[in-house]
Amino acid sequence: MRASYHEALTEVSNDLITMTETVQTAVQRATEALLEADLPLAEQVISDDAQLDAEHDDLEARCFGLLARQAPVAGELRTLVAALRMVADLARMGDLAAHVAKIARMRYPNHAVPDQMISNFRRMSTLSEGMVAMAGNTLREQNVLDAEKMADHDEEIDELRTLQFRELLNDTWQHGVEAAVDCALLGRYYERIADHAVLMGSRVIYIVTGLHPEGENWTIA
Repeated sequence: MRASYHEALTEVSNDLITMTETVQTAVQRATEALLEADLPLAEQVISDDAQLDAEHDDLEARCFGLLARQAPVAGELRTLVAALRMVADLARMGDLAAHVAKIARMRYPNHAVPDQMISNFRRMSTLSEGMVAMAGNTLREQNVLDAEKMADHDEEIDELRTLQFRELLNDTWQHGVEAAVDCALLGRYYERIADHAVLMGSRVIYIVTGLHPEGENWTIA
């Protein structure tokens, strides 16, 4: 019985890592759909989000089942509690990628992002996607040192977000209110993807050490 319990815990962790890879792909595809005005790809990201939601429901149910039947303690309890929160983070990141794709779909055949903002969004998306990948790697390797670096990586995302607002509020902005609203929302989506990735890093630290990271750079759940 105990062996199967530990196998079930391992399966939960492995499925979280797989789900992280799926989310990373969703972010990458959503960005491509956005910047290339690729309608079929946008539709794919939106439809694929249902599968992520199903994976969330399955993993959540398995975690609750293990909590109810096995009465875990210490590291096992930390793993399950963190897994419940990480699967919610991943589902939300998938939702945010779908939101990006929906804006791409709504503005098709036009591009939602004006030319002057493309480099900013491309950099923001690259960072966000990389942080999702880093979250998966820290979970796979249980690497606290790498997890601790994630809060620092999030600072550049915040800087890019500040630059976006400067452009949107500048008197030289010539793309109208609709494009400004789109860019404001898109910036928020990518910022929140990065925030959830940082939260995953903090949960890995909690699993390994039993402590929550502290400091102004850490996103609060």
